[in-house]
Amino acid sequence: MTKQNKKRIVLGSASPRRKELLEQIGVEFEIKTSDKEEIYESTIPTEIVQELALMKAGNVAMELEEAEGNVIDTIVIGADTVVVHDNKILGKPSDEAEAFHMLKSLAGDTHQVYTGVAMLVYGEDGEAKEICHADRTEVFVHEMSDEEIRNYIASGEPMDKAGAYGIQGKFAAYIDKIEGDYYNVVGLPVAYVYQQLKALDA
Repeated sequence: MTKQNKKRIVLGSASPRRKELLEQIGVEFEIKTSDKEEIYESTIPTEIVQELALMKAGNVAMELEEAEGNVIDTIVIGADTVVVHDNKILGKPSDEAEAFHMLKSLAGDTHQVYTGVAMLVYGEDGEAKEICHADRTEVFVHEMSDEEIRNYIASGEPMDKAGAYGIQGKFAAYIDKIEGDYYNVVGLPVAYVYQQLKALDA
């Protein structure tokens, strides 16, 4: 999984956090993304993130095949993360007002973060095997004053993140505790990914 990769590994995500996490565990990979629209049909968070992750991986794999003719001996990894509070899914905020509303609702309360991972594993025959997985982590957030929320939003950090925060950034000051995989909240359960790649002899 380092310099002697037996399979080509493609991360189908533009997320800098996911890129850093894969680099952190020594995986050699390339990044390809798709701009195709992703619409999910599931209603359960664990199913939603798996559906979206598989869709992302599938879109990237399709574009790779169109561009290169085949995806033989390739593993395409897709991932998606959602934040859920009071059974409501919080995506990326569209503006600062929405970010404020999201953070205000999370402050002093508990919420859940779900990350789905999908791997499309292509063999020598070009046929794909699907591996899908979802992790859930409970996140406990301290109370925050309106001023603290506004200052955090002013940092610019919340605007490209589900739930309007990054646990690995300035928002760490407001995380009371978590129950589950920390890296799942960052955006990728890397131990799971590593073990799957290891089992695939990638």
